[in-house]
Amino acid sequence: MITTVAFDADHTLVDLLPAVLAGLAAVSAETGVPVEVLRADASAHWAATPELPARDIRIAAMRQSLTRHGLQARLDDMVALFFDVRYANSRPYPGVVEMLAKLRSDFQLGYATNANSRTELVGLGGLFSFEIYALQNGVPKKPAAEFFHAVLAAAKADPAEVVYVGDTYAHDVAGAAAVGLRTVWLNRAGDPVPGEIVPDAVVASLDELPALLSRWNAA
Repeated sequence: MITTVAFDADHTLVDLLPAVLAGLAAVSAETGVPVEVLRADASAHWAATPELPARDIRIAAMRQSLTRHGLQARLDDMVALFFDVRYANSRPYPGVVEMLAKLRSDFQLGYATNANSRTELVGLGGLFSFEIYALQNGVPKKPAAEFFHAVLAAAKADPAEVVYVGDTYAHDVAGAAAVGLRTVWLNRAGDPVPGEIVPDAVVASLDELPALLSRWNAA
């Protein structure tokens, strides 16, 4: 019997890209550094140092962009501007709040993320029984097994009782499955499964979750 549904945040529940682009556009407008440069530096830093906290990666990337244009003295102000605009524009995807409301009547809900989209800053405050943020309280980033052990501890549940839902195959499917959780891969693009581990379910929309979970518990 499934008792708990835990979710990834960015690109699963939270429509992150428009918020990030708005933040970068604000920095570009203030500094003249092209958005394309800011995005390219950010992508390079995410690829090179994925183990670091998300905020630290963003700051390092912005430092590189500004330094290239002789504007390193403005780093602190531009970081503050970026995050102010990023969070002011951070929203859940349409239908997410309603979907979570349906699930809350039957399941304990968890929010477990590698990044820094805190629920109270992205329109999801007060909707979850527990929240886990990687690199806090000794919890490593996904796909480390310890991340999902932290989910199980917070849920006070066995692996077979917990479903983890996320959009990133390597982190959210392979990582969770290795610990024994059931997995739902949110695959909006309809991509083929990229590895040997097969998700327990693949959905194109989170709207499919309530019926899917009901079927599993009725089986």
